[in-house]
Amino acid sequence: MISSVNQRKLIILFDGGCPLCQREVSFLSSRDSRRCISFVDIDSPNYEPIFYKGISYREAMGRIHAITPSGEILKDVRVFREAYRLVGLGWIYAPTTCPLLAPFVDKLYEFWAQWRFVFTFRPSLNELCARREVLNKEG
Repeated sequence: MISSVNQRKLIILFDGGCPLCQREVSFLSSRDSRRCISFVDIDSPNYEPIFYKGISYREAMGRIHAITPSGEILKDVRVFREAYRLVGLGWIYAPTTCPLLAPFVDKLYEFWAQWRFVFTFRPSLNELCARREVLNKEG
């Protein structure tokens, strides 16, 4: 399983329980004709941090993460920049590297990451983590 994932250019950890995250993954997958991106659903009971640079469930649920082939961990808007670049739509996120715009975009993503559970009518991060702990103890 892991060897085939590592051959890809980017591994994106996403929340499969989030409808907007699912929509983004669906969009990127549809544009990924070269199959450069691998998507890992962190909401799956099978998610194991050890296979993904030790990124815990809480960390991954709190903000988007990706892993490059060199093992570098990308977070937040950097994930989208790289993913869109790989699918040929890098121009969409290119302006987010502008020194005047970057801080605004980073803050906007930070706001989204903090409030996405409310906006998508999901339990809080703490509640999801507590549920995960129960599942881990039972499993």
